[in-house]
Amino acid sequence: MKYELFIGLRYTRAKRRNHFISFISLISMCGIALGVTALIVVLSVMNGFQKELRTRILGVASHVQISGADGELAVWQQVADQAARHKAVRAAAPYVTAQGMLSFDQVVRGALVRGVLPDAEEQVADFNRHMLSGSMRQLRAGEFGIILGAELARALHVFVGDKVTLIAPQGLVTPAAILPRLKQFTVVGLFEVGMYEYDSGLALIHLADAQALYRMEDRVSGVRLKLDDLFAAPGVARELMPLIDADVYIADWTRSHANFFRAVQIEKNVMFIILLLIVAVAAFNIVSTLVMAVTDKESDIAILRTLGASPGSIMQVFIVHGALIGVIGLALGLAGGIALALNIDVVVPAIERLFNTQFLAKEVYYISELPSDLQWRDVGVIAAVSFLLTLLATLYPSWRASRVNPAEALRYE
Repeated sequence: MKYELFIGLRYTRAKRRNHFISFISLISMCGIALGVTALIVVLSVMNGFQKELRTRILGVASHVQISGADGELAVWQQVADQAARHKAVRAAAPYVTAQGMLSFDQVVRGALVRGVLPDAEEQVADFNRHMLSGSMRQLRAGEFGIILGAELARALHVFVGDKVTLIAPQGLVTPAAILPRLKQFTVVGLFEVGMYEYDSGLALIHLADAQALYRMEDRVSGVRLKLDDLFAAPGVARELMPLIDADVYIADWTRSHANFFRAVQIEKNVMFIILLLIVAVAAFNIVSTLVMAVTDKESDIAILRTLGASPGSIMQVFIVHGALIGVIGLALGLAGGIALALNIDVVVPAIERLFNTQFLAKEVYYISELPSDLQWRDVGVIAAVSFLLTLLATLYPSWRASRVNPAEALRYE
């Protein structure tokens, strides 16, 4: 073992004449441990929220959406077959999307009407997992059934079995006037995905009923695709362009919800910077610890210099001493943060029971349980940045130790 490493480790373990230095060292370790733990837990919870929201959005939206350039797609089966040739495409489903107005007992609400094929839609979306009542299979061609979002149903005051009137904006031109097209639909199901945008404004009907109501004959609005890897959607969307022999527009989920996910990512980055300041404050406490340690060990430094130790060796001794304080705090923080992030679903309910409260009330929040998604990449970044801050904090005191003059230090010994 190099003597610089040996002496640095020895200084960390040795009892001090000045107990205040040991106290400051302990505070520095605890501060780094607390900061690292907070960073890991908060980023894991934010990853959990991001994953939960992404799951809910993609339970209704599609990974990739192919739509006609003019809003209609006549050869949708051909487009679906051509898209399915890509190895990343798992399933495809046609859809019709249009604006509509729902009316029930003098209550009127606007909605986005989506015509779907139930069997195909189940392969590209997770509606069945979010159904409060009924199922997608109850949408049958010619029976004019409709499935509403829970908030939309509450606004209309309708329940399963009620009949609502769907008003299409495209009217019938007659010699007397332009009359709106009306059709009565029976509510056969309700869904709730936890996203207000969909729960309050989306209605599902059978594809054939949508084509009949909006006079699209055998045309559709486009084709929705599900991929093996949702994060590969931007690349797959680009690769699909040369495969499809039609005038189409291809968009992926990162475009359709770009602002939302960008806001979540910015919030995560800001929280990382804010919490990293806790680690920085604790790491720079090491500066005061080492400065006092250098003052306490001036005579030892002078003796080492007279024995032939170079200024660089003295620097290494105190860098090892300060880095060890940071590494111990970092190790404790990593262990605590990882343990807490992996068991957040146990710890938070226990705290709620202890204080008889609920952090995320079901009546207020759609996500009523605190999610956690520990990502080892985040842990690695936190560990690397925290260790770097610790090393930076050791440089000035170590340089100061290397500048100690042996003659001055030993004058009164």
